Amino acid sequence: MAGKNESVSKTLLVAFLVCVVCGVVVATAAVSLRPVQEANKLKDKRKNILQAAGLYHQGVKIDDQFKSIKRKFVDIKTGDYVDTFPGSDKNIPDSYDQRKAAKDPSESFRVPDDQDIAKIKTQAQVAEVYLAYDDQGKLSRIILPVHGYGLWSTMYGFLALQPDANTVAGFGFYEQGETPGLGGEVDNPKWKALWPGKKLFDDNGKIAIDVVKHGTGSPAKADYTVDGLAGATLTTKGVDHLVRYWVSEDGFGPYLKHMRAAEGSNASANAKTDAATTDKGEA
Repeated sequence: MAGKNESVSKTLLVAFLVCVVCGVVVATAAVSLRPVQEANKLKDKRKNILQAAGLYHQGVKIDDQFKSIKRKFVDIKTGDYVDTFPGSDKNIPDSYDQRKAAKDPSESFRVPDDQDIAKIKTQAQVAEVYLAYDDQGKLSRIILPVHGYGLWSTMYGFLALQPDANTVAGFGFYEQGETPGLGGEVDNPKWKALWPGKKLFDDNGKIAIDVVKHGTGSPAKADYTVDGLAGATLTTKGVDHLVRYWVSEDGFGPYLKHMRAAEGSNASANAKTDAATTDKGEA
């Protein structure tokens, strides 16, 4: 009897020691690989930003392509660039993650139900924006992180705009769980190719972009209309709602107003410079 008990005790001891050793190995691997995982995560995010903006080049290092893109932080309420959290003197760290902040009560706010057409529930007080510049140092793209609920999942993506803060340069999702072959077609290059050139706002500054049920778009509103996904009405509606939400006053609306005003000022200044140059040449 003692022999049997001793055998059971030894078996349990060996099993326990194996579990401890395996746990230590796994924990050590997780810690040692974390920097690599974080680096790969950052590289993937940058690739998605470049792809959405139409600036990605196969075969060129992601980090090299991203050198022309600057990340800035925006107070979502005012649309102003910030270095500290609203109502605080706490600096926003380089490691800031908007998705994580949206889940942190100290860095986010609840979106009222009657405004939450994107069904995001909570929103970060500070948003990330990405500005791409051409070889001459001029602004070429404004890239905004957007998300909202489709049929089955929260879809995360980037909306890229031209410097006028109105014309779409590109749009794409990097994470979604919609039905393959239906709502999952938001990843289809052919559908994403429908977005460039579309306008977000009409001449009065009102939101005009509209993702409509497949085949129901009006030619008279072609500049503002994107044909939805065939057989995926609810996903189409989800995309429409999330885009309209993020360009509204509840999302990036205040920021985009600032950018449109700045673009208008630059255009006016350039026109004056051109006129002065022309006059001088004729004289």
